[in-house]
Amino acid sequence: MSDKIKTIDFKIEGMSCAACSKSAERSLRKTEGVVSASVNIATEKAIVSYDTSICSFGDLKNSIEKVGFHIAKEEKKLSGDDENTQKRFIVAAIFAFLVFFISMSPMVGVKLPQIISPTQNPQNYSLIQFVFTIPVLLAGKKFYINGYKSILNLSPNMDSLVAVSTTAAFLYSFVNTIRMFFDNEFFTKVIETHHHLPIYYESATMIIALIMLGKTLEARSKRKTSQAIKSLMELQAKTAVLEVNGTEKEVDIKAVKEGDILVVKPGQKIPVDGIVIYGNTSIDESMLTGESIPVEKSVGDRVVGSSINKNGYIKFIAEKVGKDTALYQIIKLVEDAQNKKAPIANLADSVSGIFVPIVMSIAILSAILWYFVGHASFEFTLTIFISVLVIACPCALGLATPTAIMVGTGKGAENGILIKGGDSLESAHKVTMVAFDKTGTITNGKTKVTDLEIVKEDIDRKDVIKLIASAEYSSEHPLSEAIVSLAKDEGIDIENASEFKNHTGMGIEASVGGYKLALGNKKLMNLISVDIDKKVEFISNEFAEKGKTPMYVSIDKELIAIVAVADTIKSSSVKTVKKLHELGIKVAMITGDNKKTADAIAKEVGIDIVKSEVLPSEKSNTIKEMQKNGEFVAMVGDGINDSPALAQSNVGIAIGNGTDVAIESADIVLMKEDLMDVANAIKLSNETIRNIKENLFWAFGYNIVGIPFAAGIFYLFGGPLLNPMIAAAAMSLSSVSVVSNALRLRKFKPYK
Repeated sequence: MSDKIKTIDFKIEGMSCAACSKSAERSLRKTEGVVSASVNIATEKAIVSYDTSICSFGDLKNSIEKVGFHIAKEEKKLSGDDENTQKRFIVAAIFAFLVFFISMSPMVGVKLPQIISPTQNPQNYSLIQFVFTIPVLLAGKKFYINGYKSILNLSPNMDSLVAVSTTAAFLYSFVNTIRMFFDNEFFTKVIETHHHLPIYYESATMIIALIMLGKTLEARSKRKTSQAIKSLMELQAKTAVLEVNGTEKEVDIKAVKEGDILVVKPGQKIPVDGIVIYGNTSIDESMLTGESIPVEKSVGDRVVGSSINKNGYIKFIAEKVGKDTALYQIIKLVEDAQNKKAPIANLADSVSGIFVPIVMSIAILSAILWYFVGHASFEFTLTIFISVLVIACPCALGLATPTAIMVGTGKGAENGILIKGGDSLESAHKVTMVAFDKTGTITNGKTKVTDLEIVKEDIDRKDVIKLIASAEYSSEHPLSEAIVSLAKDEGIDIENASEFKNHTGMGIEASVGGYKLALGNKKLMNLISVDIDKKVEFISNEFAEKGKTPMYVSIDKELIAIVAVADTIKSSSVKTVKKLHELGIKVAMITGDNKKTADAIAKEVGIDIVKSEVLPSEKSNTIKEMQKNGEFVAMVGDGINDSPALAQSNVGIAIGNGTDVAIESADIVLMKEDLMDVANAIKLSNETIRNIKENLFWAFGYNIVGIPFAAGIFYLFGGPLLNPMIAAAAMSLSSVSVVSNALRLRKFKPYK
């Protein structure tokens, strides 16, 4: 991408439906210099890439304002603008109820005071409703400002539907109110017939009040969908204890700089990411990994900001601060995921983009047909026109996908599954094969002594461990660490070795406690003339067939033991493979290890397909072969060595360690070492997509039934005529029901 191309995100205020977001998105894309633009109605955010040499932020601002919206200066909290919105709703609700009560009272036998009686004083009856309607219209002024501005820009939206329908009801009622005072013939007719005045103030006010109620409930529900982000933000420490020249000083977290020495006492939060330089402790990193067991930390270990120091006093050097911390990167990742659209969202976007103009056309056509062909009264025709406009709002359609994506990605973050976008979340449910890397993924990536077979009866096991650990202590070979760790775990002292000699590719020799010791493979034993009988060789081959690395141990050229070392299988590997099989998904393993070791591990874990002796550069080609065979492949690896394969796969899943998340190459990052989260990511995708389909079904179904009902089709066959107020209530309810259905994803239960 060119250096001149800049990508930014910002919040847009004033949008209320899918047509609104589509209008804003279309306006941004038409702006000269804009490369791409995406607007999400659920998060109310836009992501825009633009050429800074052609376009400026001011141009983006103008394109948004042109269609009736504006860019928010900062993230809104439940104060300020939100409180004003609630106050406006309360005003609208109170006066709408008064208008409704005055209007409906005569119909249900409630007598009004003589001064506003529709039969005795219809002028005042009409006038008082007009007066009480004005505050409601003012409370809902944004519908008129945004709605008519959108019509003028040829991109009508939900606000346009509300504005046109309520304006028609209000103006018709206002004209009849004026006629009551100045048209004697009209006034006399009303008095003589005791006919209910042809005014629709109650429809205009109740439509606005009910839609504002729906928006208030919807906003409250939408705030719950972003709870994961808020929870993560609340985890951030507010202050830090800085050590300067031996003196401790508490400072604001924003004052901490890279390289500062920070002090953390038991029970306090780790303020930023860093490396321990003093002390030992255990740290609760569950906020980051979801793992409840505290992690032991000592000098040289990394600590992560916002984790909790359990029981030790430590000092560490600040390595990553502010926006560079792991927690901030996770917050940004989840936010980006919630802003990105899933491919399934294109369906709703495509429909909503043409939906409003079609609805307005249906409303006008229905009114014309009823008036001129059906010879209906003007009042009846107006009811049809208003009802169609109000009930057909595409809010539910626009909210169906993004709200479910928000909840799904948020729930994933709560469980240590970071999903990069709606597209990644959607793709995971299509997976037919999961391909695992072996080292560090199926296995722990750390060698361990699995067997110690003593072949000389008069030698004690602990003595053997002491000898081989002392000899290996000076070695830099990866296998030596496993042997030294065994001695430390069993509390066996290690002696100093002398005459250390390394035989590359074969093993080592050393003198320990007066003994001449050798530890290595068959080649080393042959080199130093140590005999290996058939029984010992059989045991060695058995170890090798199980994927273990056997090593012979000799003292003074006499074979005394066989040590088997292996990269142990993670406890979650077998359970995960079993669960994937239950989900109908095939499992493969791609590794650079030799065929014998790979087959042994695959057999133990239950893997279907094994690709062994594959170089890192060839792993992506292996994924391609699987895809050519019709498989939708998820690749699971460490996210660094496996990055080409992760990028080639349909869904790349990286195993993260909580501090060095492999964001670039993977679509999904698992913060815990538990492989079961691979199955959990697929389960979450399945449940989210099912939820989206449910939402779309109800949203489409609502409009398919609602529009003909409002247009009077059922009335032709003796059914009821839809009242505009009922249409407004139904429209609001549909949006709230879609968001409420999406919130059911918060009950997601991961596999254990």
